[in-house]
Amino acid sequence: MQQTFSDTLTAAWTAAWDEGDVNAFDAIVTADYRRESAGTKKITGLKELQQEILDVRAAFPDLTTRIDKVIASGDDMAIFWTTTGTFTHPLGGVPPTGRVVETRGSNAITLRDGRIAYERVTWDAAELLAHLGIPSLNSAFEDGTPDVVVDNLSGNLPLDIMKGFNRQFITGVTVVTTVDETGTPRGLAANSYASISLDPPLVLVCVQKTSSTYPALFQSSHFGINILSNDQLGTVRTFASKTPDKFADLEWHAGPNGVPLIDGSAASLEAEIKERFQAKTHTIFVGRVRHAEVAEAAPMVYKAGHFFDGARLEEL
Repeated sequence: MQQTFSDTLTAAWTAAWDEGDVNAFDAIVTADYRRESAGTKKITGLKELQQEILDVRAAFPDLTTRIDKVIASGDDMAIFWTTTGTFTHPLGGVPPTGRVVETRGSNAITLRDGRIAYERVTWDAAELLAHLGIPSLNSAFEDGTPDVVVDNLSGNLPLDIMKGFNRQFITGVTVVTTVDETGTPRGLAANSYASISLDPPLVLVCVQKTSSTYPALFQSSHFGINILSNDQLGTVRTFASKTPDKFADLEWHAGPNGVPLIDGSAASLEAEIKERFQAKTHTIFVGRVRHAEVAEAAPMVYKAGHFFDGARLEEL
């Protein structure tokens, strides 16, 4: 009996994951089937599993799976499997990399009356991104935003409060640069730059996924950080705009790894991308600095929607 069900399970698995026939699972699971992710502890049902399969297959059109081993003992089973596919289309807001990815996992299954009632899996969409070299913060795959109790007891944090908090934080002004797959320079203005450590020299920048530069940055191996000087107000306005070619009237030179570094900046660096953390609407890029340039020009300062002269700061 167990051997017969193993064959049925393998056939349904292949039909769903390799051919996209997600309805193949209908005949082998119970009406109250539940699926738990070992990593996130999230519990879902058949409809969510079917949608996940369709989403993954859309991102990996050439996906193939292999059942490596099935172990059965009474109403308990364990499946060990391997999948291979090319990351061709976006998945969960993550741009495709064109990389061939091989993932492995296992499912612990509990049967009831010859059907799967429960399974605990060691794989989910977040795990797949980790295999891609793209570790994810848990919030990247949350369905909604948890309630936050604030002073007015409304249960939701008013947007103006968060904006007001951020406007009190004084930052420098940077332009993040890279090149796309055709070698065309791309860039955006950002003040979410931070130094992580000096040894090793690590930096990070947070980029919104809706930015036109985001796909090129995500697929690139390096990025540049240009700290703008007092003389570059026009430059920051260009990069904060929707101008299609932001480099048209800009003087710049390529770093050792081809990243655009903007002439006249107070400082510029080129970093090799080491991590891409998914954080819901943004991606946190962590890079190891490979090249840096520092000029005598004073940096521009930004606070509450206004730009200030960084040379005339008074010490407290």
